[in-house]
Amino acid sequence: MSEEGHPPSAWEHTDNERPSYSPHHTYSNTPAQPYLTRDSLDVHPQVPPTPTRSASPPRSSAESPRRQTNLKWRDSTLPAATPISVQPPDDDGILETSFEENVLRALCDLDCGVPLLLDRIKQSMISCREVSGFLKKRAALEEEYGRNLQKLARSTANAYAGNGGRAGSFVNAWSGLMKMHESVAENRVRFATSLTEMSQELAKVANEGDQERKNTKDLAQRYERALQDAEATTEKSKSRVEVTAEELERVLIQKEGESVRDTGVQGRSPGGVSGKRVIGKAVAKGGLLLKGKNPGNIQRQADDIRARMSAASDAYRKNVTDTQAIRQEYFNFQLPRILRVLRDVAGNLDLGTQYHLNRFAMLFEATVLDEGCTLAPVDDKPGVKSIIESIDNRADFKVYMHNYAFAHGGTHTRGPRREGPKEDGFLPPIAAVHHAAGSPNTTNSQIPDKGRPTFGVDLAEQMARDDVDVPLIMVKCCEAIEKYGLDYQGIYRVGGTVTKVAKLKERLDKDLDSVNLDAEEWSSDISIVTSVLKQWLRELPNPLLTHQLYDSFLDATRNDNERLRHIRLHERVNDLPDPNYATLKYFMGHLHKIVEHEAENSMTVQNIAIVFGPTLFSPGQPGANGHMNGMADAGLQNKWLTSSPTQAIETILDHYTDIFVDEGDE
Repeated sequence: MSEEGHPPSAWEHTDNERPSYSPHHTYSNTPAQPYLTRDSLDVHPQVPPTPTRSASPPRSSAESPRRQTNLKWRDSTLPAATPISVQPPDDDGILETSFEENVLRALCDLDCGVPLLLDRIKQSMISCREVSGFLKKRAALEEEYGRNLQKLARSTANAYAGNGGRAGSFVNAWSGLMKMHESVAENRVRFATSLTEMSQELAKVANEGDQERKNTKDLAQRYERALQDAEATTEKSKSRVEVTAEELERVLIQKEGESVRDTGVQGRSPGGVSGKRVIGKAVAKGGLLLKGKNPGNIQRQADDIRARMSAASDAYRKNVTDTQAIRQEYFNFQLPRILRVLRDVAGNLDLGTQYHLNRFAMLFEATVLDEGCTLAPVDDKPGVKSIIESIDNRADFKVYMHNYAFAHGGTHTRGPRREGPKEDGFLPPIAAVHHAAGSPNTTNSQIPDKGRPTFGVDLAEQMARDDVDVPLIMVKCCEAIEKYGLDYQGIYRVGGTVTKVAKLKERLDKDLDSVNLDAEEWSSDISIVTSVLKQWLRELPNPLLTHQLYDSFLDATRNDNERLRHIRLHERVNDLPDPNYATLKYFMGHLHKIVEHEAENSMTVQNIAIVFGPTLFSPGQPGANGHMNGMADAGLQNKWLTSSPTQAIETILDHYTDIFVDEGDE
């Protein structure tokens, strides 16, 4: 009678197939050690362990139907062995478990841990592929838009050059507008390239996760089938022991001379399973068991059955031990390892999707902000509005008329003659009418120059010449700004139209007193006045905070302590010459009013400091020969101009009241 049994090396064909997940995009590092290992399986080599009862049915992998098994041997009364603990180590408060470890333990306690993770991975793959598809389509739209816009701008610029359109300021503005469109188009094409890369990376992450999910699912199913085969083999060996026990009992009854019918033997299995046995089954299995009542034959039959009974019992015990070892191996080692791999796959998919969505958000925001800065720069560079406003139709027509007259004068003979002999009826020319100086028709070019320039003149010289405490141009501009621009969005940060700024500068330089800043031409766009005032400050031969105190202001700004920096800067301000101090005090009071309307004009102390830091200081210092040492310390100046001037102006403006306002003036 052949013995069937599950070999003890049931895992040998799968132990080398460790599930691993090592895609190119790994977004988290989770420890790969299970909390229960082979070392915890303290199985006695001689005594088969007693299977522990489980309140839940055996675990099965997910997407295969669960096979219903009736494991009667769980109720057997085999000799008890040392119980095997399958609980995770207690938290003794010394080592804190991470979130992932707690999740893994919870999954190990669930009967549906594997299908749960498989379904979760499937959801994550769908989400990942949806995001990848969206990014791919968005990239196609952005690239098409960028390419078409770029093509339109270039073709329009090239076509205008040969169409004989207007020249002068219009062609300059038109060319600048087309270049701005090209810049926006290039920005969109770069954005589309980044979106395409992200889409491809996400698709790769999803494919790798899908492949790893399939591999791990197949491995889990192989482990489960091995455990189910071992349980089936144990059940067969148990049935063989029961049949052999029936045969032996029949022979022993026959040997004692008792009739089979008189005995009415109740079947008892070695494992203590209740239920009557059918005698006919023993007869069918025993063959010639009841043939011949020779005592010698009966004894030989009993010895043969005892031998088979011993072999069947040994095989049954061996199968029980092997099955128990396989079960412990699966639930304590293989299952946590499979769950960890599946959890890593789901985590990598989720983190990868979130990572690329964050990249998309940042790139999208940066693209829109770049376009905004291109259309409306925060520095003095012209934006789309200022480019369009730079078109001067009158000046263009004047230049065109002059050039046309020069090119065609004297050659056009089809029109009437202007002059001719008196005898032919020609009248003498009418004398030109000259308007008075105060006439409203007086042009800007007719403004007389009083010889008192304002721009590029030393501050002390201006104030002594005009006999004033504060330069007239600063008072005039600041009063107009406070009257019309306190609520102006981005005051001092937004520049005025280049042509109008140059026009106002010329008029102020020729005759400061005659300029009326309340006129509609200047009050309607107060950024023209702010740009002129900043230009006046930049063109001072010696900056407002002076070259001589350059190093002193630098040393004071280096103090990390806020209070000490305030004190040192206060001392440096007091060291300024009287004209510079008076001008700085007036100007800081003006900026203080600007900051008080921060809610309307969005100009905080930091924004004001960024605008006027480089303006009130100078990158160069006078050397021994009186000239500026602009190139010798270029590296130090560039570094200092980006931080120290801003911080100095910010500190002075923050403490304006402490530095400039006396207690009696409050």
